[in-house]
This record gives sequence, C-alpha cells and structure tokens, in this order.
Amino acid sequence: MKVSLQPTLNDNSLDANQQNSQRQLSISISAIASNLDRNVPLNLCLILDHSGSMNGRPLETVKKAAIGLVDKLKKGDRLSVVVFDHRAKVLVPNQFIENPEQIKREINRLSADGGTAIDEGLRLGIEELAKGKKETISQAFLLTDGENEHGDNNRCLKFAQLSASYNLTLNTLGFGDNWNQDVLEKIADAGLGTLSYIQQPDRAVEEFSRLFTRMQTVGLTNAYLLFSLMPKVRLAELKPIAQVAPDTIELPVQYETDGRLAVRLGDLMKDVERVILANIYLGQLPEGKQAIANLQVRYDDPTDNQTGLFSPNIPIYANVVRNYQSVNDPQVQQHVLALAKYRQTQLAEAKLQQGDRAGAATMLQTAAKTALQMGDKSAATVLQTSATRLQAGQELSESDRKKTRIVSKTVLQDP
Repeated sequence: MKVSLQPTLNDNSLDANQQNSQRQLSISISAIASNLDRNVPLNLCLILDHSGSMNGRPLETVKKAAIGLVDKLKKGDRLSVVVFDHRAKVLVPNQFIENPEQIKREINRLSADGGTAIDEGLRLGIEELAKGKKETISQAFLLTDGENEHGDNNRCLKFAQLSASYNLTLNTLGFGDNWNQDVLEKIADAGLGTLSYIQQPDRAVEEFSRLFTRMQTVGLTNAYLLFSLMPKVRLAELKPIAQVAPDTIELPVQYETDGRLAVRLGDLMKDVERVILANIYLGQLPEGKQAIANLQVRYDDPTDNQTGLFSPNIPIYANVVRNYQSVNDPQVQQHVLALAKYRQTQLAEAKLQQGDRAGAATMLQTAAKTALQMGDKSAATVLQTSATRLQAGQELSESDRKKTRIVSKTVLQDP
C-alpha cells in the first residue's frame, strides 16, 4: 500500500515585482492499493443511544441497522457495542466475529429508557475500541437523538481528542432533530470522522451502511501531512489549513521535533481523495523556477503491520516572472469555493446565535451563491431556503439548521 500525494497551486506563477503574494495550495492524498494487498480486519464499535426518546420506531430501526452491520462483518473482524441512556454500559465487549447470532440477540434485547449521557458512552466506546486496535482499521459510530443532558460536552471533546491520540476514528450520527449539532460536529472533526444526519428513522440502515462502506475503503492509518516551507514562505496566521473533501474540517497545525509543520489526517482511503487546502503567503522571490515548499506523508500500513512509514518527498515550485499574468487552476478554485461555503455558513450561524437575523440571512445567501458557483445545487437550495425563511421573519426549525450544517460540510450525493 502506497500514498498518492498530488499538490497543485491555484496559480503556479508569481510576479517578481510583487513584494507579497498569496496562494492556495491544494493537496490530494489517498492510499493506492495493489493487487497483492491483503484485506485488513475491521475493528468497529457501535455507541448507541437507547434513552427514552428513542422508544418505538427509532430504536427498532437503529437495532436493525446495527444488526445489518453485524451481517457485513467477516470472520477476523472485531465488534463491540456500547449503549447509553443517563448511564453507559458495554453491551457487547470487544470480540472477534465468531458468534454473530449471539451478538444480534444482545442488540435485539435493547430497550429504551432514561436520559442521555453521551460522554460516558464515548468513554466506554473508546476503551472497547482500543482493545482491538492492533493491526486493524478502528472506527466508532456514535448515534444519539438528544442533548448531552446528563453529561459534560467539554468532556466529550476531550475523549474525542484522546481517541485521535490512539489512532481511532470517530463518526457521529444525529438521529431526528433534537441532537446538538455543535457537539456532534466537534466530536467527528476531532476524531477525523464524518457527521451524518438521520432525519427519518428509515434512513438509519442506509447511513450505517454508507459509513461502513467508507470504513472498508481505508488502506492506511495514522497519517500526517508534513510541510517544510522555504525562506520567505509562511502559512496564513488564522485558519491556515483545512480539509475540503470528502468533508470540510478546519485542521490544527502542530510542530514536529525537526521543525516541520504537521497536520493530522487520520485514515487514508483507497483511491478516494482526501483534499487539503493550505493558505500560504510568499515574499518577493528572484526570477526563475523557485522551490517554495516540500511535502511528505508519515503513515502506518496495517496491511504489513508497519508504522512510521514515509512517502517520497514532493517539492513544490513556483515560476517567478517579470511579465506576470494570472492563470487560476479550476480544480483548486473548486476547493477554495468548498471552504468558502463552509465558512460563510459558519458565520451565518454565529450571527443567528447573536440575534442578527438579517446578517445571518445575508451570509446564507452568499453561501448559496458560492454553492451554485461550484455546481452544488443541493446545498444552494437548502441554504437559500433558510435565507428566505429568515428574511420572511420566520424561525429556522431544528431540521433546517441541521440540513444547513450538513450541506456546508460536504457535497451531498444523489440517493
């Protein structure tokens, strides 16, 4: 298993007469599978809300979705199931899939009762997942339909950050309309997973299956993108790096002991691009082909049980010219628009929380126009609908807010 690393500047040329220039660097990263690569066992933990609000059809469909995943797992894969109401317990300890019928019986016996303590469920889920993480692809699916009324949201984020240090990926699924989108998004972002919205109970099976398929495509784990910047080249000071595909996530930057900048990527999927966008500033450079940065990926390969591997070092060049003419790369521009759509929607939500409905409507309209520019018609429709409702003096429903959050983070796929 190897790493594909493809960097592209939005404009390869720089004006030799300009003292300062700004460029966007798009970096496409994926795992490349070979025919000789063996399948890596999966290590899945389901962290399921069974509070009283899940009673009836919601819990029954979630149980059906969970049982469907048990059927998809193979011998050699591992599964654990943690359930929570206002307390949490391990329903199925981390184990190999050797008796799937017994696991399904345990899931089927689950009933709804009590309140909601997401942090306790997350704590136990991470503990169970960590037991089987050696030589596996390890991910958790956390599903809840409510607020963390019996728990601590800051504790949730700390557990999510802990999972990242263990090289575990967290995916969150909001069920219905009453879950806290800020908490679930922060958990998924910190765990470098994905946030899903299950508006109707009958979508639970589909969403679980979609996340499971995505988990099956993981080829490399614990990946970090490493930057070496040349003199007169620096990252932007505020929010310099973000992931823009398959989901939009603001990524923190840290320093390696050798002075390089590092960004955690987590899992790399086979032949599925993870696209990173970096905002860089360049001082005045001499004419000619100038190296401005070097990129490398550090990663683990669970197919061979190897850790701390490095991809080849990739240099990035800019062509510094006296007679400069701007030529923008259209694909990088798409990635710039994806990040703009997300950030404009974030600003709209902040204005709405401050009571500035007019400002929120304006920002949502701007985000809708950005979505249209990038050809994301589904997002444009959702964003414009919310803007129109605010302009008409209406409140945004919880469903409206959650749809807005989801379409800001990704490009929806047609069902």
